[in-house]
Amino acid sequence: MADANNCVAPLIGLPQLPVVARPEPSDIDEQDERDGLHWKTRTVVNWAAGRPYAWIDDEITDTDRTWVSTHHHGQALLHRIDPRQGLTDTDYTALAEWLHSDS
Repeated sequence: MADANNCVAPLIGLPQLPVVARPEPSDIDEQDERDGLHWKTRTVVNWAAGRPYAWIDDEITDTDRTWVSTHHHGQALLHRIDPRQGLTDTDYTALAEWLHSDS
C-alpha cells in the first residue's frame, strides 16, 4: 500500500504517488474469488478508468491478465515479480521498455 511511497519512491526518484485503496471485504465479488481473480484486479481497473497503467505485484496471474485485457480499454502492463527477490534490474528494464513503447 502506501509503504512504496516511503520505501521505494525515494530510492528511484519518484514523487509521492496515489495509492489505490483496498476494497471492503463486502465489496469483493465471491464469483471473482471462485474464478481466481485477484481482489485488486477490479479495483485497479476501475481506478485506472481507461488510462494507461502499470501494475507490479507478486500475486498477478494469467486470470488477472485475461480479465484486464477484456475489461480495460487502455494500455496496461501487469508485471509479476518474484516475492523472494523483489524488484530486480530485469523488472526495471521491463517497466522502462513498456513506458517507452508505442503500443
